Amino acid sequence: MIMVGFLALILLIPLAFVQNLIEERSERKNEVVKEVGEKWGSSIYFYGPILKIPYTDPNSKTYKYAYLFPEQLDNQTTVETKPLNRSIYDATVYTAEMNFKGSYIKPDFDLHNIPAGYVHWDKATILIQTTNLKSIKDQVDITFNGQKHTFEPIYNSNSGYEALETPYIDLSGSALFPAAFQFKIKYNGSELIKMVPIGKTTEMSMKSNWHSPSFTGNFLPNDKTKVITDNGFSAKWKVLHINRAFSQQYFKTLPDLSKYAFGVNFVVPVDEYQKNERVSKYGFLVIGLTFLTFFLIQAISKIRVHIFQYFMIGIALVMFYTLLIAITEHSSFRLAYVISGIAVVIMITLYSFSILKNRKFPALIGTSLSALYLFIYIIIQMENYALLVGSIGLFIILGLVMYLSRKIDWNSN
Repeated sequence: MIMVGFLALILLIPLAFVQNLIEERSERKNEVVKEVGEKWGSSIYFYGPILKIPYTDPNSKTYKYAYLFPEQLDNQTTVETKPLNRSIYDATVYTAEMNFKGSYIKPDFDLHNIPAGYVHWDKATILIQTTNLKSIKDQVDITFNGQKHTFEPIYNSNSGYEALETPYIDLSGSALFPAAFQFKIKYNGSELIKMVPIGKTTEMSMKSNWHSPSFTGNFLPNDKTKVITDNGFSAKWKVLHINRAFSQQYFKTLPDLSKYAFGVNFVVPVDEYQKNERVSKYGFLVIGLTFLTFFLIQAISKIRVHIFQYFMIGIALVMFYTLLIAITEHSSFRLAYVISGIAVVIMITLYSFSILKNRKFPALIGTSLSALYLFIYIIIQMENYALLVGSIGLFIILGLVMYLSRKIDWNSN
């Protein structure tokens, strides 16, 4: 018993190497997915549109800016996801088309003691802070009060974000407000879309063919409008100015409001490497229960099993995990699990025939090992009930072992 227990502990070493192999392959996949994502298009962060109006500070006589957020901001986004293949790895990317419309009201500079003559209405611009400029697919034009203006790329050194800004827009006429706008922007991207709700009332709707969205950020979609199916999802958000702690006008500097952003993360819930990692955590359990089965058979039948034979069986059990990760990379996890499980069960069962010299005990071992692998497969498919089902299953196994070993006379063995 001491030697078998010590051998089970020794087999934790190759089992740890297998887990390191799974981690290494997973990191390699993440590197490839990140590289593909960077070439196709990275995550999208959208902060805008912001009406930027220059003025001269009456005290310091310096040139500064006032930033005005929309009174109403509506966004409709359609996201089409697809897999991109590189070598043996798949990366999920998307194309997002974002349509915006809304309106501004005239800012009140008198509240900040800025005389009307100090405001340069003829040099106003519209600013958008964003990421992933390289993956914008079409020219971005905004229709502002019926006139079309084209955004130009700039780099905002203060925020560190890339940005789009229009040429000067003349807002000298008081009849220009309330000012309506609309525009659309099309991105190639990956992983994430986030937007800052800068409208006094911000409404956003999103539709996509992605089946497992993760809603992220400071605001969640309305439960009544959220629909998730195997073919995709749709969701709507409505954020009021009372829901977030920032105002509609800023003078001198534009604040970083990224902590108020919300959106969707296009994540793979559990990838093949995560499943392999979860299975490998049950490796010691499989080895221990298999050794226990052989030991009980040895105690009941008086057939001697050499420690070297235990070692061979243990190595075969460890090989299950290397087969599983290798086959998974070229097929599905389910098929890899079936092939690896059948291969190991057949190998150990046939080896048992040569050790135990009969058919009854090898058949018992093959059946027990098959049931154990099936039990583990069922557990890893569960998320909410994995711990509960696993604990109940182990309790039943312990009870079965206690029942089968109740009549063994340990003093005579």
